[in-house]
Amino acid sequence: MSGEKVMLVEDDSDIREILQLYLQKEGYHIIHAEDGTTALRLLDEKKPDIIILDVVLPGMDGFEVCRLLRQKTNIPILFLSSKEDEIDKILGHKIGGDDYVTKPFSPALVLAKVQGHLRRNRHIAGHTSSKEEKANEVIEYRGLRIDKESCVVKTNGSPVLLSAKEYQLLCLLAEHPNRVYSVDDLFELIWGEESLGDNRTVMVHISNLRKKIEPVSDKPMYIVTVRGMGYKFISHKE
Repeated sequence: MSGEKVMLVEDDSDIREILQLYLQKEGYHIIHAEDGTTALRLLDEKKPDIIILDVVLPGMDGFEVCRLLRQKTNIPILFLSSKEDEIDKILGHKIGGDDYVTKPFSPALVLAKVQGHLRRNRHIAGHTSSKEEKANEVIEYRGLRIDKESCVVKTNGSPVLLSAKEYQLLCLLAEHPNRVYSVDDLFELIWGEESLGDNRTVMVHISNLRKKIEPVSDKPMYIVTVRGMGYKFISHKE
């Protein structure tokens, strides 16, 4: 959607310029930050809709910047990195990143990912006037409350800050209690593409989600594993 704001946290001027060219052509407003300190300052000032975050930055690296950003916002964070090791990708997802693209990359691919994340976020944030849908804007289970209108999640009355993907996973599972979703199902529904064997992305996000909403993360009462099949949400109605 034209006018949405993309924060580009990248110290390489060549990469900044080529990404800016592609993104501005689609109507996005670009916010530049050459380091993590600037990004954290501009977050409150500029209120971006999505962040493209390089891993290798002067001062704080992108992973540390992501940890600090996640204390303030749940907007999508897309990592850019020259590191191709799987452990780095897992770490990126574990600390709250929504996507990970390795360098060298196609600017068109980054643009497509930005469009996909923002499109799904608009869908989640969309309001409706239908009485039936209004009644479904709040999902409540024992100790857990999901307000879909404001995108606020609370456990035992306390707000929980989730990343965009964590929130989308929780809503999908909670809206269809007791239904089993395979890892491939979740990847396709939430990330909007085939998993191609990338099971760790979903597993890491489920693990992070459990740590935030479950009373005991290693003994989940909401999101349980169905061995050999996937995951399902157990309904504990008030």
